[in-house]
Amino acid sequence: MEYVYKVVNLQQLDEFPNHPYQVRIDEDLRNLQKSIMERGVDEPLIVRKIDDRYQVISGHRRMKACQLADISNVPVRIVDLNDDEAVVMMVDSNLHRRKLLKSELAFAYRMKNEVLKHQGKKFIDETTLCPVGTNYSTHSAQIIANQERTSKRQIYRYIRLTYLNKGLLDLVDEERIAIRPAYELSFLNDKQQEMLLKVIEELDATPSLSQAKFFKELAQDDELDEETIYDELLQEKPNQKEKLKLEASKLRQYFPRGVTPLEMQEAIFYLLEEHSDELEQYMTTSYELKI
Repeated sequence: MEYVYKVVNLQQLDEFPNHPYQVRIDEDLRNLQKSIMERGVDEPLIVRKIDDRYQVISGHRRMKACQLADISNVPVRIVDLNDDEAVVMMVDSNLHRRKLLKSELAFAYRMKNEVLKHQGKKFIDETTLCPVGTNYSTHSAQIIANQERTSKRQIYRYIRLTYLNKGLLDLVDEERIAIRPAYELSFLNDKQQEMLLKVIEELDATPSLSQAKFFKELAQDDELDEETIYDELLQEKPNQKEKLKLEASKLRQYFPRGVTPLEMQEAIFYLLEEHSDELEQYMTTSYELKI
C-alpha cells in the first residue's frame, strides 16, 4: 500500500477515537521518552488525514513520549484507509505490546470483531501496509483466534469482559477475578453487577468459577440478591485468606429488619470491643470447662 512520509507538528495530531489501549506514564514510557530525547523518533507514527488534521492509528505511546520530551515535530506515514481498515490496523499494531491489560485486549478484540463482521472489505496488514484478503467468509471471531493463536471460545470470553462494569473490570485487570469467572459475571445486569461489587468490596473476597456460574443462574431467573452473594462469598476458598463464616439468615433474628450485612458486621465488632472484658472471661471459662 502506498503511503506519504511527512514531518508534522504534534498539535496537528488527534488520538484514534475510543481506542482501547491505555497510555500509562510508567517506566517503559519514561524509557521511550529518554530514547526519543537522545535519538529522536526511530519509527514514524502511522496516521490518516481527516480534513486538515491527522488521526493517529499507530503510535499513541510515541506521541505521548514526544509530548513529555517537549518535542514539537514528529515523522509520520500517512495512509489512505477507511474507518474499518483503520480500526483493524489500530488494533493489530498494538497487540504485540507487552503488559497489555485484559480490559485492553477485551475492547480491542470487540472492536476488531465488529469490523470483521462486515463482509467484502479489504483489510491491511500493519507490518507491510499491504491488503490482506478481500472477503472474510469464515466467522470473524475465528479469524481473530487464528491470528492470536488461541481459541474462538477464548476470544468470546474476552469480548464478554466489555460488558462488565468498571469496578469488576478493574478487578480482572488486577488479576483478582480470573477470565472464566469474569465471563460468567458479564451476564449479570447493571444492577446485579453493582450489588456484587458492593459485597466484594465489603468482604474483600471475589467469586470462584463455580460461584460465578451460580450467580449467573440466579441472575437469569432474577433471584440473585445481596444476602445470597454475601453468604456465598463468605465461604472459604483455597486461594483466599481464612475467613469466618456467619450465616446472615441466623444473624438476622438479632437485628431489626432492613439492616445490611455490612451494618451487622460493624455492630458485631462494636459490641465485641465494648464488651471485651466479658468476652475474655467467657472464653477463659469455656476453655477451662473443655479441659
